[in-house]
Amino acid sequence: MGSILKSLIEFIFPPICSICGRSFSSEKEIGICPHCLSQIKYIGSPLCSKCGKPFYSELPADHLCGDCLTKKRYFNRARAVGYYDGILRKAIHLLKYKLNNNLAFPLGNLMVNRMQSFLSGAPYQLIIPVPLHPKRLRERGFNQALSLARFISKKYNIPLDVYTLARRRQTKPQVGLSKQERKDNVRGAFLLLKSDKVIDKDILLVDDVYTSGNTVEECSKVLMKAGADRVDVLTLARVS
Repeated sequence: MGSILKSLIEFIFPPICSICGRSFSSEKEIGICPHCLSQIKYIGSPLCSKCGKPFYSELPADHLCGDCLTKKRYFNRARAVGYYDGILRKAIHLLKYKLNNNLAFPLGNLMVNRMQSFLSGAPYQLIIPVPLHPKRLRERGFNQALSLARFISKKYNIPLDVYTLARRRQTKPQVGLSKQERKDNVRGAFLLLKSDKVIDKDILLVDDVYTSGNTVEECSKVLMKAGADRVDVLTLARVS
C-alpha cells in the first residue's frame, strides 16, 4: 500500500488502541498505542539466570536465585517480557476474559521485539504453547498461549506443535492460590499424546503469565522425561 493512501486511510479511520481505546498514529506500533506501551513495566537485569526472577538490588550481573540454587528445575531458563501489573495485566485480562483475540497480534509482536536476544540465542526446533483443558477451550474459544506462540512461530519459522502436550484435567487459575495450592493444582495435570515428537528437541514453551512457575515446570517435566533435549520458557508477563 502506498504511503499516501495509507496516510489517507489512517486519517479517515485512525487506528484504535486495543487496550485504552484511544486513536493513534500507527507508524510503528500495531494495535497498542505509544502511551500504553510506555506504561508497561519491563523486566531486565539483574535477574535469576535460571527462572528469570528479577532482583531488586544493585548487583548488575544475573545470578541464580535461592529457589533455583536449592531445587531441581526441568526447564533450562525462563524469561518474561514484563511485570503482571498495570497496562500489561489489563491487556492480558482483555485477551483472556473479554475474548479480545485482536490483542494477540500486538502482544505477540511485543514478545518478539522485546525478547530478540532470547529468541535468537537458541536454535529451537519446536514451539509448544501451554495447553488449555478442552472444556476451558470450548468456553473461551481460543488458547491465548497458542495465539502468542503462533506469532513467534511465524516470525522465526519454528514449527508449532499443538497436538503433543495436553492438559488431562481442568485446573484452577494459579493467581490467588497459596504456594502449596499452586503446586497441588498442576501436579500431574499434563500428559504427552505423541512422545516421539519431542525426543532430542530444543523446545520453546510459551504461556501468557508466569505466576509461581509451577505450570511451566510441570509441562517442562513431562517434556524432559519424554526425551526432550532442552526446554526454555517464554511468557508475556510475570507475577512479581
